[in-house]
Amino acid sequence: MIDFDRVTITYPDAARPALSDVSLSIPEGEMTLVIGGTGSGKSTLLNCVNGLVPHFTGGTFSGRVTVDGRDTRDHPPRDLADVVGMVRQDPQAGFVTDVVEDELAYTMESLAIEPMVMRRRVEETLDLLGLADLRQRALRTLSGGQRQRVAIGSVLTTHPKVLVLDEPTSALDPQAAEEVLAAIQRLVFDLGLTVLVSEHRLERVVQFADRIVLIGDAGQVSDFADPSEAMLTAPVAPPVVQLGRWAGWRPLPLSVRDARRSAEPLRTRLKDSPAPQDCDGGATASHPQDSSATDQPPVAQLHHVTVRRGDLLALRDVNLAFRPGEIVAVMGRNGAGKSTALATIAGSLVPSSGSAEVLGRDPASLAGTDLLRKVAMVPQEPQLLLWAESIGAECHAADKDARAQPGTARELLDWLLPGLSDQTHPGDLSEGSRLMLVLAIMLSAKPKILLLDEPTRGLDYEAKARLSDRLRKMAKSGVAIILATHDVEIVAGLCSRVALLADGEVVADELARRAVTASPAFAPQVAKILSPLPFLTVAEVRAAAGEAGP
Repeated sequence: MIDFDRVTITYPDAARPALSDVSLSIPEGEMTLVIGGTGSGKSTLLNCVNGLVPHFTGGTFSGRVTVDGRDTRDHPPRDLADVVGMVRQDPQAGFVTDVVEDELAYTMESLAIEPMVMRRRVEETLDLLGLADLRQRALRTLSGGQRQRVAIGSVLTTHPKVLVLDEPTSALDPQAAEEVLAAIQRLVFDLGLTVLVSEHRLERVVQFADRIVLIGDAGQVSDFADPSEAMLTAPVAPPVVQLGRWAGWRPLPLSVRDARRSAEPLRTRLKDSPAPQDCDGGATASHPQDSSATDQPPVAQLHHVTVRRGDLLALRDVNLAFRPGEIVAVMGRNGAGKSTALATIAGSLVPSSGSAEVLGRDPASLAGTDLLRKVAMVPQEPQLLLWAESIGAECHAADKDARAQPGTARELLDWLLPGLSDQTHPGDLSEGSRLMLVLAIMLSAKPKILLLDEPTRGLDYEAKARLSDRLRKMAKSGVAIILATHDVEIVAGLCSRVALLADGEVVADELARRAVTASPAFAPQVAKILSPLPFLTVAEVRAAAGEAGP
């Protein structure tokens, strides 16, 4: 169905090819998972399939890519639209209408599909992806996860032979991610759809893959027909695989179910081991924090806050307080009000009733450098904050705006994601790389409060570890860190507290260990594998069992 024949792609001014001498054949009716580090070239490989590379990306292209017998050099994306459906990392950038139902129908209209067929397919897709309640909603009012489902639906309505998904679950809550992946699996099994998917949250998708394509740091590609074989040595691996490697389980489990079958001896060994303990500040042995945090007055608060966004009641009488040195996760389903809560703290949304307070002031009254030094926010779409022609120019402007020493932002970026050139245009970066650039820009002002909306989107496990390390250091220095996230693994390894939202209301505000184990939907993989033991991460297991292993 998809064939790469000695494909090499080099972008202008790049130090090395994005893809190097790639030969690859993807058969019909399989789900192929593309993995690799942040910025390794996964999106480039996906863009080859629908013709964006080479027709719209520039650079040098050699070799040949064919999809269902069509050579992409001779067929631009418009000539492949009936065969290839693609959902990119930023779904909002691809929307062309204003309403959910219209967006689902738009591509079919472009392909001149009959009206009655269009109507039936729209209804099928609304049910398949759980979008029926949103059919008349304006796209601009949707949460990031809801937009992601609409983008996937707008592609599925055309019934393509090939479905290409770039980070399809990155903005979805655990339940929605399971529903989307289950729907894709049905299409693969029942209709023979060929799916090519790139995803950093491998814990969600690796067990569904029929084959794995691994992209190395130099753009070379390895193809594995057996996903377990790929995971034995892959540089990126989910917690279930990391635990299986350390424990020596064979065959290597890719799912929680398979891991539990192998884990009984490990559970027996750990049964009498000292359990990780929460300290006064809510930290655990795997992520210690200053235990005096809870003794200090809040630096950010929401007092009986209600926020209306048009006809939508986004927050309802919310009371939350955040103290210096805390790392707090705001969790909940897509559309629960997480991003609205962060935007209210940042001052970009004004409550309909109640009040927000940041360091004793109304955040809406802050501006300029005063705002940067008090509260910084990295949104779900970090590219909205980038305007310069190069990374170097962005970092220079950030230092100037924050009145920081020259080179401050660049040094932070090198810590978070080393190896990026000053001359690279921010628009050429991957989603994860852009996020790290914006984070470095924000941190250059040394804010007292840091707000992060889906901060691990587009990041591999190594990049997430570097980010976690930096956030721990900031919390230790007294910065209050609040992150809205669906990434249960980052919460398990980093956060001290969880505020759980549902339909705009706070339904729980408790220690992270208790919150992530109270519901199977929010439990990390290690907790599911070793339940009822109280371990959340591989690091905690290794500390309890000893580095020598079982």
